[in-house]
Amino acid sequence: MSTRKRSGSGSKRLFKEKVVQIYECLFKGEDVSNQNALFWDEFFLLKPKIVNLENEINKMSLEQLQTAKHNINLLFTHCIDILDQQHNIRVAYAMLTLCTLLHAIFKKTLDNQMDTIEFLTGFDNLAAKTQKLLTFCQNYLEGESTDVIKGLCLKVILVLTTGIESINQNTLLEYIMISPLFDCLVKLLCDVPTRQKHGYDVVLIITVLVNYRKYDATNPYVVKLSILDDEIALNGYGQVITLSLSEFCNRYNNEHTENQSASWFSSLTNIVGNMFISEEGGFRMQQVRANNALLLAFYEAIHLNRNFITTLAQTQTDASSPPSPNNTLSNTQGIPDLSAVPATFDVTSQPSNLLVTFFQYCSIVIQDTKTEAGINTVKLCFVILGCITEDQYANSLMHDISLAFKVRLHRLPMRHRKISSDKTTSSQPLICTLLDLLVEFILSHMMKKFPMEIYILCIGVIQRILCYQKKCRIRLNYIWKELWTALISLLRFILQNENYLGKKMNIFDLCIKIVNILNFFITYGDNFLPTPGSYDELYYEVIRMHQVFDNIYSMGLRYSMGDGDFKEDALKLNNALFNVRAIIKHFNPKIEQWLLSANLSTPTEEQILDIVKKNYDSLTLKLQDFLDHYERYSEKPYYTAFFTNLVKSILCDTRNNISCSLLNFTNIASEYPIL
Repeated sequence: MSTRKRSGSGSKRLFKEKVVQIYECLFKGEDVSNQNALFWDEFFLLKPKIVNLENEINKMSLEQLQTAKHNINLLFTHCIDILDQQHNIRVAYAMLTLCTLLHAIFKKTLDNQMDTIEFLTGFDNLAAKTQKLLTFCQNYLEGESTDVIKGLCLKVILVLTTGIESINQNTLLEYIMISPLFDCLVKLLCDVPTRQKHGYDVVLIITVLVNYRKYDATNPYVVKLSILDDEIALNGYGQVITLSLSEFCNRYNNEHTENQSASWFSSLTNIVGNMFISEEGGFRMQQVRANNALLLAFYEAIHLNRNFITTLAQTQTDASSPPSPNNTLSNTQGIPDLSAVPATFDVTSQPSNLLVTFFQYCSIVIQDTKTEAGINTVKLCFVILGCITEDQYANSLMHDISLAFKVRLHRLPMRHRKISSDKTTSSQPLICTLLDLLVEFILSHMMKKFPMEIYILCIGVIQRILCYQKKCRIRLNYIWKELWTALISLLRFILQNENYLGKKMNIFDLCIKIVNILNFFITYGDNFLPTPGSYDELYYEVIRMHQVFDNIYSMGLRYSMGDGDFKEDALKLNNALFNVRAIIKHFNPKIEQWLLSANLSTPTEEQILDIVKKNYDSLTLKLQDFLDHYERYSEKPYYTAFFTNLVKSILCDTRNNISCSLLNFTNIASEYPIL
């Protein structure tokens, strides 16, 4: 065995392992077999050194790569051929070597604009080798192979599917599309022990493949996921998402509790600073980014498969948690490996389901809208909420008073409220929790870096909820005053920052939507508000905050009389304000008249409510059109760019995490009998 000396006198000799020597010879273009027919059988009994293998490839120049191309092809071919053996240790080592080789070559060719597929196999052999590899992977996944072999098969497929920056340019996926892999993955989700160990990778693979050329041609994975009706598989799919998000929430809760005893400034710095450090500073909330793949998986299932809706409110039944992310609030680490670390969150300790977990998760991630990455995550959450609230059955589940849950909603630390102001809801229907979440978002994101698009989505979710309640005449026992106050506060914020926001965005579009939500209550409130008193409270809030509406009308009038870009929208806003202004014009004189007769200067709430009740009959309102209509969600064309970029980001994060995840397989030999 060769040796290598350290520099300096008296230094010890370092011995190279045999497998490392072979790597070096391979990549120098040398003949490593030396006419030994058993060389490759012996080679795959040597424990792979994945760090050394990857480093050897990373440090090669393009010229050195071309010199070693024949040997790299040879190594790739023998890695596949050895999979035909029944020798578990050889198969495992070949799989691990193949994963590392593919990952390193993909990375090298990505950096140098080379064609990975041609470099590895040549186009003539591409179909045969790819199909052969996929067949072996499928056989091992469906057979009685060990968990290590199954895990490595899934890693191979992940490397193949995420290796190229643009998923639509990855021609290898054409072979996966025509293979029976989807059915194989579904079977893995149905088996509880397998799902517990490999569920994340399975769901990630399905999600990535669903997004392959989804806008250009018929994608068989889109079709298969949309018609999947296996309740066990769909429930397993949902549990993978639920339990990973649950562990994140659990760890965040622990971190949050530890900071509650600190001072206000220290707590604000620790909780918000540690969780959401700006991209400009080089850091991100690591686990939120890692969980975006699961959020995308959740979205695809909600968007494509109506059968999946039935799993949303199902209480989790697995006795133990499947593997889930190594959730960490440290911002110095890379993307966590989401498939290898056992979960610590016990879902049997309290009633929970996917919706409960998702609402709590949303309450955490919506706190970050200051970075582009944070905005994208929040946008995805609200798109999912929009899809859920469009679905009739999902709405019926959320409004079901027999499905009541306590949910801890986290609130953004703000100067005007205590640091420990998180809200644990009482046991209530899930729709009440969702409304609490929406109100919290409205109140906590009035900032100069105004998330206009997210506010539009938020108001859209509220409209969908109200349309369902009006249609089904559901009188929800909810404190609607909190929503009305939040909406009016948002209008006031827009007024106060008109000069700044008006130059950057169309503030009238959002104002119209806010006013129309209030119009919805005014026009249809008698169909779904819980009591007649609720209707009185609505009028009270409009009258109490009349100055905001007067100023909004003045702003609209000013823009409508000018020649700016928003003239038409300003006219629409003032038309939408008709009923609100009619209420103010009708009741304010009557209140002033009563005050004069009673010789009072300031009326109480009860007194104003009494005046409102006595003067409904003489109030004339205008029937507003299309308040209970909304444009149903359509991914194409409005969100194609968003999801294209999101998938690209997920592919990048997965590629960057491959090396870390492969290290979890370095102790393969300990799982097999001594040779």
